[in-house]
Amino acid sequence: MNDIRASLEQWGKNLKGIHLPRWHELPDIELYMDQVITLVEKYLSPLITTDKHTLLTSSMVNNYVKLGLIPAPEKKRYNQKHLAFLVAITLLKQVLTIPEIKQGILFQGAAVGIREAYNQFCNEQEKALKVVVAQALGEEPVSSFSENIPTESLAVKAATLSFATKMFSEKVIELEQLYLEKMEKRDE
Repeated sequence: MNDIRASLEQWGKNLKGIHLPRWHELPDIELYMDQVITLVEKYLSPLITTDKHTLLTSSMVNNYVKLGLIPAPEKKRYNQKHLAFLVAITLLKQVLTIPEIKQGILFQGAAVGIREAYNQFCNEQEKALKVVVAQALGEEPVSSFSENIPTESLAVKAATLSFATKMFSEKVIELEQLYLEKMEKRDE
């Protein structure tokens, strides 16, 4: 059991400083598809392990355009808006369906504007990660609902917490499985 706790603490330490780029930190130059995919993978690879999931492919991006989740590129070039959408979609699709994501993006964009909605999403995702990191490190628990949440932010709060707790659950289950395998080998 100490192995699980030690591994979980290491995992928590690795996530403790996670920072999702805010709108103003995204490149403000036009990018080609391969550059966009590389950037999204760079931003999200600490959160989503590629051995279980493909983070983002050109087919996915093209499908998101067809489904109206992101605007079409201009002359095969992508901008900050595309990057912001793709960061959010890639994280959210771990816990929500594509139609749910589309509805959420449309609502948040209408409620507070795309830039503010993206920055709010990043803030909430980082707060949600702090909740699970504190548990992983055995620190003082962080409350995820310590303040009144505005109605227009409820879905963002719930989705980001869902992602963080799903990630945490998967890690704990993985470590428990390794522990059981180790115990079985010891008993042989």
